[in-house]
Amino acid sequence: MTTSVPDRDDSWSTGTPGSERGSDSEANPEPSPSSPPPPPASPVSLPPALLSDEAPQPRPDKAFVRRHAAHFIAFGGGIGLSRIAPGTAGTLAALPLFWVLSILFDAAGFLLLIGGMFVVGIWACAVTGKALGSHDHGGMVWDEIVAFLLVLVFTPKVLIWQAFAFLLFRVFDIIKPPPIRYYDNKLRGGFGVMFDDMLAAFYALLCLAAWKAFGT
Repeated sequence: MTTSVPDRDDSWSTGTPGSERGSDSEANPEPSPSSPPPPPASPVSLPPALLSDEAPQPRPDKAFVRRHAAHFIAFGGGIGLSRIAPGTAGTLAALPLFWVLSILFDAAGFLLLIGGMFVVGIWACAVTGKALGSHDHGGMVWDEIVAFLLVLVFTPKVLIWQAFAFLLFRVFDIIKPPPIRYYDNKLRGGFGVMFDDMLAAFYALLCLAAWKAFGT
């Protein structure tokens, strides 16, 4: 009596248990409904430079300055658009403005005007800084204009005195000796933008007063 032995190929096709190759379901198992979902992808971290105040500042244009009264004031009517030393350009613009306003106002009236310009500057710089996404954008020069006007009120109306007042104010505004740098980093918003330049104006006036008192 002859016993038939199943052909080896038949054993692969039957997909019997123990077969090494088995069915497609074993080769590519489907996930179980009860299996936990895959972990979420890790959030993308931005480079530190993009998260700091040292990130590249946006470049506003004439259309931006004309878009809102606050932008126009904060940028000194467009002087802050200067690509070369906008802070120095804004300080220089205060000179002809002072010559005109000094004809219209006496000392007391001029100080009241500067106080009003300071308050308006807080609003204008806050609105403009928020629109630019930059707390103290370099193009906002209203702070230099107002602060240097204050310096000029107490400076003799002589060109050499005004020239030294300009140099002193720019030096203190740039190097920011204590406590100017502290308040520049600590205070935010429009008040912070305006206040640190007023401190630079105070230092400049202090030096001018010493020069006037002890100079030859």
